[in-house]
Amino acid sequence: MINDKELNNVANKQKVKEFILEIIRIIVISVAIIVPVRYYLIQPFYVKGASMEPNFHDHEYLLIDEISYRFREPMRGEIVVFKFPLNTKEFFIKRIIGLPGETVALRDGKVYIYNNENPEGFLLDESKYLPPDVKTLPMGESTFTLGRDEYFLMGDNRARSMDSRQFGSVKSDLIVGRTIIRGYPFDRWQTFFTTSLY
Repeated sequence: MINDKELNNVANKQKVKEFILEIIRIIVISVAIIVPVRYYLIQPFYVKGASMEPNFHDHEYLLIDEISYRFREPMRGEIVVFKFPLNTKEFFIKRIIGLPGETVALRDGKVYIYNNENPEGFLLDESKYLPPDVKTLPMGESTFTLGRDEYFLMGDNRARSMDSRQFGSVKSDLIVGRTIIRGYPFDRWQTFFTTSLY
């Protein structure tokens, strides 16, 4: 005959077994949710360097939306993370300036865009994200014509950014995604659901 002590031991073992099964269930569900989100939807990114100052600083943590560009094309003004064309193991963060098929002209410290809608070109208004005294180097004239799947990307810190001015255009398949949230530091928390500039 089973006494109360043995019944309690059996009940306790059953509770431990149920608890372990519940933990395993939670872990499996969590992994099933987190892994696809991490690898296919949203990716964290750590800012290194000063190329995007004054808008992004060294050691800031960002969340990158990896899914939007599966349904639409990147837009001018969006801040993107991409694989560095000369070493695809490295990741850079820059702003989209020129779109596929356009010509980007850097002249007298300013950016001009030439495309089918504006064959005479227009001065890119960067006042939403750059201080008024920022000059885009080189101060002479340089032009870059983009292919049908190429983007011209520049850092906001025009004097201290290695970008398309040095390494050329970036193909669309190298763009990982767009910046949607600055999560840290907490006092600079911000969302970046940008709309197109022009």
